[in-house]
Amino acid sequence: MKNKKSFMQGALCGALAILLVAGLMSCGLKAYSRDNVSSDASGKLGTLKKLIDQTYLGDFEEEDLKEGIYKGFVSGLDDPYSVYYDKDETRAMIETTEGEYDGIGAVLSQDINTGIVTLVRIYEGSPAMEAGLKDNDILYKVEDIEVTGMDLSEVVTHIKGDKGTKVSLTVYRGDDHEEITVTAVRNTIQAQTVAHRMLEDGIGYIAISEFDLVTFDQYQQALEDLESQGMSSLVVDLRNNPGGNYNTVCKILDLMLPEGLIVYTKDKAGNKEEERSDDAHQFNLPLAVLMNGNSASASEIYAGAIQDHGTGTIVGTQSYGKGVVQQIFDLKDGTSVKLTIAEYFTPNGRNIHGKGITPDVEVEYEKNEENPEADNQLEKAMEVLREKM
Repeated sequence: MKNKKSFMQGALCGALAILLVAGLMSCGLKAYSRDNVSSDASGKLGTLKKLIDQTYLGDFEEEDLKEGIYKGFVSGLDDPYSVYYDKDETRAMIETTEGEYDGIGAVLSQDINTGIVTLVRIYEGSPAMEAGLKDNDILYKVEDIEVTGMDLSEVVTHIKGDKGTKVSLTVYRGDDHEEITVTAVRNTIQAQTVAHRMLEDGIGYIAISEFDLVTFDQYQQALEDLESQGMSSLVVDLRNNPGGNYNTVCKILDLMLPEGLIVYTKDKAGNKEEERSDDAHQFNLPLAVLMNGNSASASEIYAGAIQDHGTGTIVGTQSYGKGVVQQIFDLKDGTSVKLTIAEYFTPNGRNIHGKGITPDVEVEYEKNEENPEADNQLEKAMEVLREKM
């Protein structure tokens, strides 16, 4: 068994993806395959297949070998964000994007360096919560399958399943890495990506766990609810938010920013595409944005735009530093591929890839053993807002 302490190292990495699109120009890919790898495919692959047929002791499926070739082909890019998805993985990804699926109600994230999978958020009243899972549990096994290092989308396919069926999960918990195994009964889950409440002194609080298609409506409703309660200022909590949908975060920022540039991207050919906010909406109250080293991708687009426009104060610690955009291509047979297709820049032209966003007010999280509910970073954000009210 791997040293349990290794499971506590590293930082989250989010997935910033444009919506699933059709038409990968498959004929172009076929042409590349014929021109560049056909001799190898008919040579070395043929030899490998013959050796497997003649000598391999175990059972195997022809389809699994083919899928392995596709996965290996894309992994040859040596890009952690470019991934081939088989039919099950593609179906699971679409379900997640739509915001409703049969599962246990837990948000997963994966450290890009160690491959460690963490349950960063357990939905209130979900099968995961009923089974006893907690935020920040480190996922070790699904049934008897070790998931560390496995692509996150594949991990999700093992956890999801038909409503009413059971799934066993083994996690490591706490500083002593206690090993715990629970059984959860799957149910239909509505993704809860936004939570909000009113804090003292009229300070509103909105936490975004990830940016999915459902997130914009949930965010807008939270904002309107807090405004109806007489909100005097706002904290937006993006800590441990691994990112998500590019279009969604841009729509949310359109609610917050004055007219102007939100973000822009540059692709392989140097083409520049801008996302801009109009003058129909603007958030005019004091604003603080919380972030940490696990805030990545779309979270950094949000924080970077707020910081560059000077409409809010970024509080917390240095963000993860993921400044590239992925696009998911439909391969027309139920499978898909996610490829890194562009890098993005904040309104002031910053590319934060590998660097992250530096907070305006830096404060490390300090765990309070006597009061586990205490949150010194949130308290600092509230202090910053009180000074501006």
